[in-house]
Amino acid sequence: GERMTALTPTLQAQPADLVLNHVSLGYSETVIVRDVHGEFTAGTMTAIVGPNGAGKSTLLKGLLGLLRPLRGTVESRYPRSALGYLAQASEIEPQFPVRVEDFVAVGLWARVGGLRAVGRTLARRIDEAIVAVGLQGQASHWIGELSGGQFQRMRFARLLAQDPSVILLDEPFSGVDEPTVLTLLQLVHAWNAQGKTVIAVLHDRQLVRTHFPQTLVLAERVLAWGDTRSALDAQELVGARA
Repeated sequence: GERMTALTPTLQAQPADLVLNHVSLGYSETVIVRDVHGEFTAGTMTAIVGPNGAGKSTLLKGLLGLLRPLRGTVESRYPRSALGYLAQASEIEPQFPVRVEDFVAVGLWARVGGLRAVGRTLARRIDEAIVAVGLQGQASHWIGELSGGQFQRMRFARLLAQDPSVILLDEPFSGVDEPTVLTLLQLVHAWNAQGKTVIAVLHDRQLVRTHFPQTLVLAERVLAWGDTRSALDAQELVGARA
């Protein structure tokens, strides 16, 4: 008889933006994150969850190249300037005498190279970023005058101005009021809709379930990494609840 050949469509695999090859991270000989192996695919949104002290912030710093691996390698498709990073708000000094528009303008330095005069197009980009986060009318205010929610909006505006390809956020919604969380989540979804890769350290499990399709559960080692429901279920099973 005649043989049927099944024509299976070949799915175009998405390239990986960041690849971890058995990476261990820490300081001198204190290992904080052990043997992480996997990749963040281009255009995905991944939450990193796990108990306090599990190494979540350390992992972000390793992905950014701010921390050299003790073992293994991190491969990135992009230069450092194409990676956007939001450290925990507690790491920022809000009393530094800077105006909102100048703080946001720093996001453009990677793009224009140092403190070159900001041209009209770039100035418009800064204005647009400030409006996008709901801080219109605040551009000339000192950053020390902002509320916690406004301060975090301003930090997101800087990322908007930078326009990175991969965005790494360390507890971006901690201690932030509900309206601000909703505004910032809209920005995160808008970034993702543009094909950007988003990786965020988060605590709120409901927020993770609702907004982040992929989750990495970290407790020094990777306990689970995959679609969010399965990963969080696995976390429940081992009782490593954050």
